Amino acid sequence: MKKHIPNTLTCLNLFCGCMAVLMVLKGNYTAALYAVISSGIFDFFDGMVARWLHVKSLIGKELDSLADMVSFGFLPGVVLYSLLQQATTNVYVPYIGFFVTVFSALRLAKFNIDERQTADFIGVNTPMNTFLIISFPFIAQRYPEVILNPYFLVVFAIVSGLLLVSELRLFAMKLNSLAWSVNKFKYLFLLSSGLSLILFNILALPIVFVLYILFSVIHYRFEKKGE
Repeated sequence: MKKHIPNTLTCLNLFCGCMAVLMVLKGNYTAALYAVISSGIFDFFDGMVARWLHVKSLIGKELDSLADMVSFGFLPGVVLYSLLQQATTNVYVPYIGFFVTVFSALRLAKFNIDERQTADFIGVNTPMNTFLIISFPFIAQRYPEVILNPYFLVVFAIVSGLLLVSELRLFAMKLNSLAWSVNKFKYLFLLSSGLSLILFNILALPIVFVLYILFSVIHYRFEKKGE
């Protein structure tokens, strides 16, 4: 039975992703947020459990990407499409939101065959990108003039898609050691992100996104100097 546990977690990721999409289409962004957080939790633990139980498999790897494509590929495209529908009367512009979906698929396919991404990421990972995008409807409640600006959303969709397939090197939160010397920038990222979330709640997600990129760049710059 244990060999089915990781794939069950992956399927739960997929199920929650489907629920999140449905909630966005209904305009219930709060429920969508909870659903995508659940997807993220299941996505984090499925690989970890597979390693713990020594039941990693090729079907598990493929299933993980297929689930991620819905939860962290299709969903952010739907969110951007929904926001662009509110931001413009143009019939065609909202479809630009799915630029992120297309590039999420490219990013996931690239990840599966890129041997450089065993310990870290090359390009922004799809969950991080999705958590940033799912914060937009909530930020729009306070700053509609910023988020519900069609120019902002179109430019963001394009830049976001390109970041997914970029050569930007970003650390993963897998810890092979708990030593401060090795993980200091990861710990600083977690500390500063936690503080931001406490202070600003979901409005902090763009800050967390920027901190992630910033600390990753610093981490690898120091690592290169150490070599």
